[in-house]
Amino acid sequence: MRRTRVLIAALAVCLLASAGLTYYRTVAVGTAMSEGAQAFLASLSAEQRATAQMPYAAPQRFDWHFIPKETRKGLQLRDMSEPQREAAHELLRSALSQVGYDKAQQIMSLESLLHEFEGSGRRFARDPERYYFKVFGDQASAARWGLSVEGHHLSLNFVVEGDEVVSSTPQVFCTNPAEVKNENETGIEVGTRVLREEETLAFDLVNSLTDEQKQAVIFDATAPREVREPGSAQPPQDPPIGLPAAKLNAGQQKTLRSLLEAYASKMPDEVADARMSAINESKFENVHFAWAGPTEPGIGHYYRIQGPTFVAEFVNTQPDAAGNPANHIHAVWRDMRGDFGVPVE
Repeated sequence: MRRTRVLIAALAVCLLASAGLTYYRTVAVGTAMSEGAQAFLASLSAEQRATAQMPYAAPQRFDWHFIPKETRKGLQLRDMSEPQREAAHELLRSALSQVGYDKAQQIMSLESLLHEFEGSGRRFARDPERYYFKVFGDQASAARWGLSVEGHHLSLNFVVEGDEVVSSTPQVFCTNPAEVKNENETGIEVGTRVLREEETLAFDLVNSLTDEQKQAVIFDATAPREVREPGSAQPPQDPPIGLPAAKLNAGQQKTLRSLLEAYASKMPDEVADARMSAINESKFENVHFAWAGPTEPGIGHYYRIQGPTFVAEFVNTQPDAAGNPANHIHAVWRDMRGDFGVPVE
């Protein structure tokens, strides 16, 4: 039955393309994810499935981080057959937009570059297949279920109920290098920037500010080394700092919206649209922008964007694996109302 649906969908794409029309995903994201999770789990042996699946209520669902770790929850790509890897990637595709999936793929591929640049002195194994898939709960029922896809510099966490994605945070995309500046043997082109928009739009915004605006936005001359509370089950609930969008001019507000969309666009349209709608409904004018550190590239810098429904944090202070300063980004998006589909108390 599933194969029949896939063939029908493929035929529809071909017919639309031949008619000069654009094809859009018509299946709800939650439904596509549920089908992808079922196909992935069905491809596994009983032993693999015991590693890849756990009850929804398991506390491990809240165990997340983007730093290199010796072990993680879930089944890693390295321990899958090629058909199983394909099923895992189809599941990941169903949870992300094409933009998001491409960025996730690039982040994984950068592990090969880190393996080359760090050489024998590396502390942790660098491997594009050390990314782990974990399903929480039963996708065949109407109850909520969760998905975690995680490894070095990537942490994606979802909760699905029926055909709806009810939570897509914490969302973490990081990159080392931020910009590939050195020739290498991996095939990754010099100039590659996985999180280009997330950095350049923020520089555009902060450098468009008047001196008076900068006094409100720049809260520290030195950037912090890390985003706040990585790995915590819920985002920090500190009040927003910096300057509200209400005190930005029209051009600055447009740049801020574009920056928010750069984060949201990694998710499928209906998830991204829901995020932006929530921002508008809680009043975009209340979204605050704050900065720490110098306002030019190559020196450690940090920014935070916070509204009633979300907080985004970006830090670039560490050198990359080749030693280029401030060329290693950590960027997170969290739900101020509660990550993992759990309301903040």
